[in-house]
Amino acid sequence: MFDSDLPYEDWLATKETVHRFAQIVGKLRLSLSVRRNHWWNVPFHLTASGITTRPMGTEPTFAVDLDFLDHRALVTTTSGDRASFGLAGRSVATFHAEFVRVLDGFGIDTSAIREAAPFDLPDADRRFADDTEHDVYDPAAATRYFRTLSDAGLTLEEFAARFSGKTSPVHHFWHTFDIALTRFADASVEHGAETDPVTREAYSREVTSFGFWFGDAQVPYPAFYAYTSPEPEGLAATPLPAGAEWASRGSSHLAIYPLRAARATGDPRAAALDFFETAYLAGARLAGWDIERYRCVDGVTDPHLSASAGAPRH
Repeated sequence: MFDSDLPYEDWLATKETVHRFAQIVGKLRLSLSVRRNHWWNVPFHLTASGITTRPMGTEPTFAVDLDFLDHRALVTTTSGDRASFGLAGRSVATFHAEFVRVLDGFGIDTSAIREAAPFDLPDADRRFADDTEHDVYDPAAATRYFRTLSDAGLTLEEFAARFSGKTSPVHHFWHTFDIALTRFADASVEHGAETDPVTREAYSREVTSFGFWFGDAQVPYPAFYAYTSPEPEGLAATPLPAGAEWASRGSSHLAIYPLRAARATGDPRAAALDFFETAYLAGARLAGWDIERYRCVDGVTDPHLSASAGAPRH
């Protein structure tokens, strides 16, 4: 697990291309999926070979998978129609053109992505259809990305089993290119009309959130992260495991734990879980959450099972 540090610069060109591929598919997902609280309908979920939108749309109902082992995009309808095309050797523009062509062939509404442009990326003023700049796709780098994503996903799934309250799925956000899990308290958070609607929905309750992302220009290395929102006073003064730190984000702080630091411990999965637990307890205690009420061991809430018995096997 976590067999590589996945240095940011080593696969930056592929990352920039794959990120834009994912945003094209993600914007379609945003348009055609049934809305869920906190935007849970929008992110991708993991498969054994890549990421999937899960089924969406009605006429037809379909799903899109990006396979980072065979390096193909696959569109499948529930009536059995399917089409795929390769990811390597494509610019963002040619990916966009082929994706729209396949969707049109199945009668799928592509109006949301025909003129679409990147979200919160440096070229946000350029349509995907015009992006011939980002055209690097190294299959080996894409596979390393996916395997690291899968390892992070399984680690977050294990961490999710420790909490019995409301929690998000473990899901891969295409806009920020991270994989995340969020825990929710019962307390509502009031936002003014000046707050954008995406933020108002995402943070309508008190949350502690955890995840893994692959780095950016400001933090050029992959890392685990955690934060509490709204941030309670004194959070950034609480201790974190060796190698982790609180990074300022203006009016709030993000706990960051580089993947290389976790790997240096010899057991990166255990190190990441310890980091998540430490950051959670720091935020939840200061925010006044009922920690014992939501404590869970190995996903078991049955009071007749001991903590060591675990879930029954069938």
